[in-house]
Amino acid sequence: MDDERETDVVRRDLDTDADEPAAQVAVAVAEMDGKDVTEVGNMYDCVDHVLDNLFSTPPSPDARMEITFSYEGYRITVGQDGTARFLKSE
Repeated sequence: MDDERETDVVRRDLDTDADEPAAQVAVAVAEMDGKDVTEVGNMYDCVDHVLDNLFSTPPSPDARMEITFSYEGYRITVGQDGTARFLKSE
């Protein structure tokens, strides 16, 4: 990622112990867009239970697993440590 686009990245930390990590992503996107969470799409149509599995049975920390997907006009990368990066798609 070049320096200009890196400045457009919003970073959030997700609670890896929460029951529904996908809901945290939806809330973050809604907040960034100034919407209520009920106004954004269903995360499970996008990532199903992939985030749940990443946090409930994480691979070894040495794996440094990340999941990248598109949702509501954002390219989102979530790491197994709960770090999340949101880049508004053009």
